Amino acid sequence: MNVLSIQSHVAYGHVGNAAAVFPMQRLGIEVWPIHTVQFSNHTGYGSWKGRVFDGHSIEDLVEGITERGVLARCDGVLSGYMGSADIGAAILSTVKRVRAANPDAIYCCDPVIGDVDRGVFVRPGIPEFMRDHAVAAADIITPNHFELEQLTGRTVNSLEEARAAIAVIHERGPRVVLVTSFLSRETPEGSIDLIASEGGKLHRVRTPRLPITISGGGDVTAALFFVHYLKARSAVAAMEAAAASIHGLLRRTVELNATEIALIAAQQEIVEPSQRFHAEAV
Repeated sequence: MNVLSIQSHVAYGHVGNAAAVFPMQRLGIEVWPIHTVQFSNHTGYGSWKGRVFDGHSIEDLVEGITERGVLARCDGVLSGYMGSADIGAAILSTVKRVRAANPDAIYCCDPVIGDVDRGVFVRPGIPEFMRDHAVAAADIITPNHFELEQLTGRTVNSLEEARAAIAVIHERGPRVVLVTSFLSRETPEGSIDLIASEGGKLHRVRTPRLPITISGGGDVTAALFFVHYLKARSAVAAMEAAAASIHGLLRRTVELNATEIALIAAQQEIVEPSQRFHAEAV
């Protein structure tokens, strides 16, 4: 399988494509990465070097790939941090181009906006672009808890409120929704949930909550979920597999007292997770 991955990239650390590409490759996927930004490190460090690319830069690279005659072999497009609204427009244009070449191609949008710890951390215009344009174009969307609220304009503190917010997302187009890092008043202390919705059914995977706050976890989760969905065509199976791997990766990161996800040191967790978690219908 081949996946076109369009998102940010850092030279040091693991966020964006620097978090997503290797896990997909480790699972046997050929990845064609296009970077929306190239930074020295992620912005959570407080300072960084590098630049944000524009929409034309993205379209130029896609044109070059098209000239190789391979778009018909692209099984899916994954997008993450966009950098600017014109990059978002270029990504959606790319999705149309890939679908024209391969009508079976799937678009997975990780709607990077922010999180509960940092709030909104993208440029002005990006949350609105995600809400008004990207969601409608996607087959799969993978918001975290904070992004689910941002995309729907709803406060989500319970499973039923999550169900209602997810229904709003489905009404806009996506057939699969994965909510990552979900915490509600019903989530037990020391646990964290993932919720997948497909075909009118919600399932939840509950894992132990680890003592870690680290950038890139959502990027890895989205990539893992997308690959497993492409293979199994089941949101439940994809969520179980992704939950097992990301938990193993983060647990090993804690053990190493690392400041970046231990993708290399713990790479076996990507293909053979040491602990499995089972989904339950909710």
